[in-house]
Amino acid sequence: MEIILESDLVLLRPLQESDADDLWVNTSGDDDLWKWIWVTEPIPQSPTEMKKLISSRLTLEGHSKRNTFAVVLKETGQVVGSTSYLDRDDQQKSLEIGSTFYAASVRRTGVNTQCKYLLLRHAFEVLGCERVLIKADSTNARSLAAIERIGAKREGVIRHDKRRRDGSWRDAVYFSVISPEWPETKAHLEMLL
Repeated sequence: MEIILESDLVLLRPLQESDADDLWVNTSGDDDLWKWIWVTEPIPQSPTEMKKLISSRLTLEGHSKRNTFAVVLKETGQVVGSTSYLDRDDQQKSLEIGSTFYAASVRRTGVNTQCKYLLLRHAFEVLGCERVLIKADSTNARSLAAIERIGAKREGVIRHDKRRRDGSWRDAVYFSVISPEWPETKAHLEMLL
């Protein structure tokens, strides 16, 4: 299912191999970013390796209920990050928003808020979700603060959820928004926007 979401600031569209050059320009050398994302894959060291990384992500998408989006800054047309719907369960009416990352140039701007707004609105108002999960590494203070800022409710910690890139174990902090909370969360996000 191809999903395209748009606000005045960002366009979320399916990630493509052709996005590799923009992602390389906007994220290469950002050790703080690569510490947290796509940890089962090697950190790309060239545009060609970025293209291979995207290709492997898209192969995974073909075998699961996942939508991987390019985050396009509308003003410039640059791909400045990526985010995904993960583990869509149509029967349980749930999904996860994750594998999210942004170029340093757009962090602490309205990009994340607008992306989460678009993704949550589509999940609840179009896909009919009852629950949307968002999780982060317990040591990733920036992501934890961003998730709390959008109004998701903290559920708890799953210890030793998965291995980090360095081999250590990650504890994952789980947050969610459920359908009865969506109107309040939506109003909160619209106020932030």
